[in-house]
Amino acid sequence: MTRLLCIGLAAVIALSAIRADAQTIPTTEDEKTLYAIGMVLARNLEGLGLSTEELKMVEAGLMDATMGKESQVDLAVYGPQIQTFAQSRMASAAATEKQASAAFVEEMKKTKGAKVSESGLIFFETSVGAGDHPAASDTVTVHYTGTLKDGTVFDSSVQRGEPATFQLDRVIPCWTEGLQKMKPGGKAKLICPSEIAYGDQGAGDKIKPGAVLVFEVELLSIQ
Repeated sequence: MTRLLCIGLAAVIALSAIRADAQTIPTTEDEKTLYAIGMVLARNLEGLGLSTEELKMVEAGLMDATMGKESQVDLAVYGPQIQTFAQSRMASAAATEKQASAAFVEEMKKTKGAKVSESGLIFFETSVGAGDHPAASDTVTVHYTGTLKDGTVFDSSVQRGEPATFQLDRVIPCWTEGLQKMKPGGKAKLICPSEIAYGDQGAGDKIKPGAVLVFEVELLSIQ
């Protein structure tokens, strides 16, 4: 399924929020499943920051196409502009998030024990390990908790009760760099500006474009 199709399908559910007074409550198993599909697909729209009026325009196009009505625009002209539009909106959202995160990043840089690298990584060693540092090509096993700047947890191997194993050069740059500063048994806190995290694209429905991330990491072993 293409991303464009996902965005189009997501609009079906996302636009229903416009009519709060006529909201349909899913009751049957099929209705609940269809509702769940909409919730999943709607995540594709979140980074665009569409207003209610803009969502209504998306709905007009969606309904016309679904009902077989004549298109009010030339898709050959405006279809290719969708990606450009999405990128522009995501860039704007990322800029806003970065501005909102600037004070937090500066505060972390001034915190006792902070080590700031050229990449922007802010590294706090909270417990010293022993042995060798891993190389970028090494596979490591870790326990971690990832939070947003306000402390909201978006991912945690600790909560799942199962450590994660991965090759260091196949994760976000913040991790690739930060874990190489650690030794097995050590613990650290990584502050990751968006440039070395998920950038202007964000990730999923929890990490906004331009978001700074915080990770509490324990390096368990190097494979």
